[in-house]
This record gives sequence, structure tokens and C-alpha cells, in this order.
Amino acid sequence: MLKDILQAMWRDFYVNCLASSPLFSSRVRRLLYRSYGVNVGRWTTIAPHCFVGNRFIAIGERTFLNYGCFLDNLGSISIGSDCSIGMEVMLCTSTHEVGSGSKRAGDAFGKPIVIGDGCWIGTRAIILPGVTVGSGVIIGAGAVVTKDCEPDGVYYGNPARLIRKLPANPPSTT
Repeated sequence: MLKDILQAMWRDFYVNCLASSPLFSSRVRRLLYRSYGVNVGRWTTIAPHCFVGNRFIAIGERTFLNYGCFLDNLGSISIGSDCSIGMEVMLCTSTHEVGSGSKRAGDAFGKPIVIGDGCWIGTRAIILPGVTVGSGVIIGAGAVVTKDCEPDGVYYGNPARLIRKLPANPPSTT
């Protein structure tokens, strides 16, 4: 028990204080997360004040996590390449068994979250445990994603629902 507490304190200092500090450049921050065991792709930017709950995170290349994102990963989190994750987005892998009447939140466990390549997750969106977001998806700001999202769709609302389909490869603007 003491060992678990000390490990959590070390993680919180090293990752959620030091690595998430605005005093460091994006490059240094990326190196600190990698040294902790987070798989961070080349040219990925993790803005300050992001919370990381464990090492079981993989973030693809050229992805941007904006300020204050919350990656609670009792389960694993996989974020693809070329994604844009808005401010204060929550990726919540933790859930609980249903407990007795005296305490409904029973034993905790995690379900993985997978976000495909090229996604755009709007500010303060919440992705719940066990959800897969297909490649090329847009999640609107403040949406609560409770179910898997098909690739190349726009999802808004609480709970998030498909608003429209997008072309898989939008036409070039050049």
C-alpha cells in the first residue's frame, strides 16, 4: 500500500507537475513524458497542465494536445497521428462495478479508449471508457461520447450523436 502511494506521488510530481509545467518547451516536455514511459510520436505537442494517470498511453506523430487535457488511464489510451485535441478534453478510461446499496461505486477497472488518425476533438469534450473514435472524426466542443464513433463523422451533443458524414479525403484547397 505504501509502495503504491509513493509511486503515485512520484508520478504526480514527475509527470503532472514537472513535465506538465509551462516552464519547459514542447520538446523538453515530450522527452519527459517519454522518459516516464508514455509513447509520444515525433513532432507531437503536449501543452502545459495536462494530467496523465499512467504510462499506458500511445500518441501518434504530429498530434497536438492542448492545455489542461485529462488522460485518466486505468485502461490504455491510444491517440492516432495528426490529431488535434482541444483544451480540457477528458479521456476517462476508469469505471466501476455496480456495488451494493450501501456503496454503489464498486471495484474500479479500466476500459481502453482508441482515437484514430486525423481526429479533431473539441474543447471540454469527454470520451468515456471503452469508446473507439474512428479516423477522421470531429467531436464537437462539450460533447459526451458514450459510444463508438464511425470514421469520418461529425459528432455533437450529450450524449454525442452523428450529425453528418464527411468525405474520407476532402478535396485539396490548392
